[in-house]
Amino acid sequence: QVQLVESGGGLVQAGGSLRLSCAASGRTFSSYAMAWFRRAPGKERAFVSAISWSGGSTYYADSVKGRFTISRDIAKNTVYLQMNSLKPEDTAVYYCAATVVGPATRVDYGPSYGYWGRGTQVTVDS
Repeated sequence: QVQLVESGGGLVQAGGSLRLSCAASGRTFSSYAMAWFRRAPGKERAFVSAISWSGGSTYYADSVKGRFTISRDIAKNTVYLQMNSLKPEDTAVYYCAATVVGPATRVDYGPSYGYWGRGTQVTVDS
């Protein structure tokens, strides 16, 4: 059973930084992609970033490119999302997700992911 536990959310001023963590357990994740999605108030869930566990390829939504960085620590089975230059529009619940990667897997598509964490709240105050 895959378990994903997010942490690191909180309240930050605009322009500030936060680092989210996603601790993964229950599998060997070498064939997985891990991702962050977010759901802002009144909006649908949106892709933020993804990383392939084995090769470390990274993917970003246009809205966060240059500000957010995804990384993983294989030894700790943990994925991170470093968020810099935060804006009020980054306010959302951030979810970690995991999926086995296949040749046709869309890593930016929520239904591709079968495993989800419970989320962590990020609030950016203007």
